Amino acid sequence: MMLSVACGAITIRLTTTNNLKYFFMEKSVFQQVRDAFTPVLPVGLRTAVGIKEGEATTSVADQEVIKKMFPNTYGMPVVEFVEGEERGTDPINVGVILSGGQAPGGHNVITGLFDTIKKINPHSRLFGFLLGPGGLVDHKYIEITETYINDFRNTGGFDMIGSGRTKLEKEDQFEKGYEILKYLNIKALVIIGGDDSNTNACVLAEYYKMKNYPVQVIGCPKTIDGDLKCEQIEASFGFDTATKVYSELIGNIERDCNSSRKYWHFVKLMGRSASHIALECALQCHPNLCLISEEVEAKDLSLNDIVEDICRMVKYRSDRGMNYGVVLIPEGLIEFIPAIGRLIDELNDLLALHGKDYKDLSPMEQKQYILEHLSEENLKTFETLPDDVARQLSLDRDPHGNVQVSLIETERLLSRMVDAKLQAWKKEGKFNGSFNSIHHFFGYEGRCAAPSNFDANYCYALGASAAHLIANGKTGYMAVVRNTTAKPADWKAGGVPITSLFNVERRNGKMKPVIRKALVDLNGRPFKELVEHRDEWSKETSFVYPGPVQYWGPSELCDRTTKTLALERGGKA
Repeated sequence: MMLSVACGAITIRLTTTNNLKYFFMEKSVFQQVRDAFTPVLPVGLRTAVGIKEGEATTSVADQEVIKKMFPNTYGMPVVEFVEGEERGTDPINVGVILSGGQAPGGHNVITGLFDTIKKINPHSRLFGFLLGPGGLVDHKYIEITETYINDFRNTGGFDMIGSGRTKLEKEDQFEKGYEILKYLNIKALVIIGGDDSNTNACVLAEYYKMKNYPVQVIGCPKTIDGDLKCEQIEASFGFDTATKVYSELIGNIERDCNSSRKYWHFVKLMGRSASHIALECALQCHPNLCLISEEVEAKDLSLNDIVEDICRMVKYRSDRGMNYGVVLIPEGLIEFIPAIGRLIDELNDLLALHGKDYKDLSPMEQKQYILEHLSEENLKTFETLPDDVARQLSLDRDPHGNVQVSLIETERLLSRMVDAKLQAWKKEGKFNGSFNSIHHFFGYEGRCAAPSNFDANYCYALGASAAHLIANGKTGYMAVVRNTTAKPADWKAGGVPITSLFNVERRNGKMKPVIRKALVDLNGRPFKELVEHRDEWSKETSFVYPGPVQYWGPSELCDRTTKTLALERGGKA
């Protein structure tokens, strides 16, 4: 049902479906102009599409275990789309789910999927399950029509159908989902999400294959964190846009910092499991210091080691009259400090084993419980932590079994410890400057930004690739687009078996198949670029101000990839 309500100068259209309501406000001038942007499809997806199969694949690790877990979807070949012959294709009903945290470009995956299934057969239909995987289980959906989808082309956010973090991992969920798929005659399901969401997609594909249910399951790689990538997956969508948004903000802070010259800015950046965002922003902005979690772990640094390094930099600059600077901190830093990482691993097991009893305890009783059950080594680490950090490590995990590190104010923790050490140095006559800190956390500011030209094109091509994987009868695949440092017309599209990305990891106290996260490669060119320049950046004021994401203008401004992708693919920073 569609209602129109006049509200001053703003018109609100209300759509109701399955007792859910979606509001659409009047479009801004930017949105109206952006509507006219037409994504560029790779040449190989513009005409009749055929498929070229490569060699059989294996998982990245734990091959025998993964093969046993996924007998119906293991070992399939990587596929590439090539020019094919026109052929008649029956109409198909397709379902789509947005899963996990938002990332710029998700709507364009859906528009690419919609346009392509309609191009293959105009009578095909697309259904969106509302608020993530839970919509599939709870049978909450809408049919996505031409009129409806046109409001979301080239827009940020996931508000077309909403997102959620429900995990699809139980047989009753699979069967409940199949009920609505069967009712709507849906023959293929596309799950757009990160590593855990695509893991769930593969588990679902395996289950439906085992049961001989006529439903294909296809995944699409999404995460602004940039940790879902490999040789076949050059980038996860949203990373390009988000890092450009954060780099603009950091550049603005740097300019303010260089104007007032009296503050140290501690900036925490989203990225729980990997430091790709922090690294990319550092390459864009040249801060005085960028911590890389993976390096901290490799060097077995303690929290105090990190604080000492920051203090030495502050002192060096202060001695030369520069009582200001910018420090970038990855969100998941705490977990990568080896001693704290070992503590978290034991806490995870404790909470998984005794979670029900633990939840009913008061905060004081929870702390006492932990003190009584931790090993001697981890107990020492726990007792050294500030109370607020220790408390957060002791709270409930997220749906994936992870510490909710975004709630740990690492930027404040570090600046507080730096200040305390500098005060001690001042009493010892080792420091005579001033230290005043300001704190920032950039996360949500980038998750729903209007996608850059790169992400708009990339996501549209991913959606088209998913449609062609469906048309070619594939299941248990992730849509991929490669050669992404070239012009979009020259990109190469295809699919990679999700099982080829798997290893086995401990989650919530149990060993489970998951997509291996791509961490910052300490031998890779992006990190080496940082290492080459960071001493200079720490001592000098070498700030760079990238400015906002550009949608119109010269190609060298609007169509540039991230420095990370350029360096990884053999280009220049």
